[in-house]
Amino acid sequence: MGDRIEKVSVIISKGSLEGIYPGLIMANGARAEGIEANLFFTFFGLDAIHKERFEHIKVATVGNPGMHMATMIGGLPGMSAIATRMLSKKMEAFDIPSIPEFVEMIADTGCGMFACKASVDLFGFTKVDFIDQVSDIITVGEFYERAAGGEIIFT
Repeated sequence: MGDRIEKVSVIISKGSLEGIYPGLIMANGARAEGIEANLFFTFFGLDAIHKERFEHIKVATVGNPGMHMATMIGGLPGMSAIATRMLSKKMEAFDIPSIPEFVEMIADTGCGMFACKASVDLFGFTKVDFIDQVSDIITVGEFYERAAGGEIIFT
């Protein structure tokens, strides 16, 4: 058996339900194992921590090969909402928290939550646009400093 992982830094770059949850699950799992964890939200992943958006994340039906049959009809009006509702019901049955609940729960475990400065600037956001659990807005260089000595996971 190899060395124990002591620290992980998870990058979330997608703003869809299936793009955000894997990173949250990885960070939550790390904290549950006593591993230091940091989340770095960049590009559309910022939606997961944006005050006006994080409660309205949807499944991406267009261009999502994992949707199988829905891919053919994914561009039709309302398909994303239907797919989101169906997946949300399945997740509720497995007691998986909503993104706002999950983010708060993970932050409460001591996980660092950081917004990418370049993306924040690109989209014209400021710190006030983000939920209170966001520790800071940092540069990629600062992210690498925090990640030093650990594993980086890109979801």
